Amino acid sequence: MSSTTGSQGRGVVVTGAGSGIGRATALRFAQLGDKVLVADLNADGAEAVVKEIEAGGGTARAVVGDLSDQHTADEVINTAVEAFGGLDVLVNNAGIMDTMTATADVSDAEWERVIRINLTAPFLLTRAALPHLLARGNGAIVNTASGAALRGSAAGTAYTVSKHGIIGLTKSTAVMYRDRGVRVNAVAPGGTRTHITDTVTFDGDGASIVGRYQGNVGRVAAAEEVAAAIVFLASDAASNISGVVLPVDNGWSAV
Repeated sequence: MSSTTGSQGRGVVVTGAGSGIGRATALRFAQLGDKVLVADLNADGAEAVVKEIEAGGGTARAVVGDLSDQHTADEVINTAVEAFGGLDVLVNNAGIMDTMTATADVSDAEWERVIRINLTAPFLLTRAALPHLLARGNGAIVNTASGAALRGSAAGTAYTVSKHGIIGLTKSTAVMYRDRGVRVNAVAPGGTRTHITDTVTFDGDGASIVGRYQGNVGRVAAAEEVAAAIVFLASDAASNISGVVLPVDNGWSAV
């Protein structure tokens, strides 16, 4: 087992783990010997990842539901604690895309849905997880932000605001618990091969405005590349890293 990113059977929660970055992250933790709670709205995807982990000799559980609902958030954390004997790592990865809508055209429904899933859900899960992480005295939270958390030209208004909010949640929580053994960091992926946009129809005006600024996105990453950064930030190799937002974007944020 790796001395830098290996583990001793930690209890790990990964949200949005039924596909994409979440799936790759859950599998990577499991390969390192961690026990993984796979949380997702999609039951088929969550169960498939659990079976994949178990087929490789790992331990996993699934919880299916709307993570922006307090009951579901509590169920995710409590199930992990009961099944794994405690909680060591929370990865808030689940999220949805907006329709690239410009501010004046964002509907109440789109705003509320994107903010609820992308920002409220990570807050609820973090709040539910903290008592257990603090009891361990050595916990880690990793949030999935976005290139849209670092600029105003990567997505529509609702998504951009939600991901800027993730940075605020990351940094505030890191400061509040820096002396109590809980580290909190975020990754900010650039273009990544996932299915997040598969069911989205982009708004013509907003998408055309944002599109003017996306010529420097560069190489599109595999989900496994982002997962590697998440697992590193949750590992002992990152023991003195907290409050950091790590771009995983092939230098897009540096352009």
